[in-house]
Order: sequence, then C-alpha cells, then structure tokens
Amino acid sequence: MAYQKFEPGESLAEKIYNTVEKANETGKVVIGTNEVTKAIERNEADLVVIASDVSPEEIVMHLPALSEERDIPYTFVPEREELGLAAGVGVQSAAVAITSTGQADDEVQDVASKSLELLDKDE
Repeated sequence: MAYQKFEPGESLAEKIYNTVEKANETGKVVIGTNEVTKAIERNEADLVVIASDVSPEEIVMHLPALSEERDIPYTFVPEREELGLAAGVGVQSAAVAITSTGQADDEVQDVASKSLELLDKDE
C-alpha cells in the first residue's frame, strides 16, 4: 500500500479497534472517507484510523498527508470490516475519525503516540 506509512503490530491493531469501539460508545466517531476528510479539514478529528485493505487505494491515500498537514494523529488497521464493526456499523469502513474521545481519551492518546513512534521509525 503506497499510502500506508507504517505497519501496526497485531497488539496495537487490537488496541486501535478497542479504542474506536470505546470512543463510539462514549464519544463520537465519524465513519467513511468523505466524513473523515471533512473532520480533518475542520480540525475536529482527534485520531484518524485508516484500513490497510482498501481497494482501490486512491479512496484513502490522501488521508495521511491531510492529517499531517493539520497535525492530526493517524494510524492504520489491517481490516476495513473489523474497523466498521468497531465503529458500530455492520458494514466495512475504509476510514474513521474519532471526533470526541469520550471515555477513550487515554487510549486515543496512547494509540496516537505509539503510531507516531512507528511513523518516525519508518521515515
């Protein structure tokens, strides 16, 4: 994947799914590439999560650069189906953005810092 700048390990991916799920239950999550793009452009996103198995990749390949431009942390997960389930929808989701962390604030911060470390390591 040209847009995927780092590979989260299995344990981090699991933590990301759990964080999205908790934020969805106690805060606010926007779902889908268009909604995520808007949330980034409005500086409303606390964390952007992008699925690695998106095809064609052009659907999401602008999200990392846009997130970096707005200084918004982003990360990747292996499966869009799992991402959709974590976000509370019964369909696949290419991307989600946590716009209100709710009770997942600590988890969002943790995922963001771990993802940033992986990004820095790969550059």
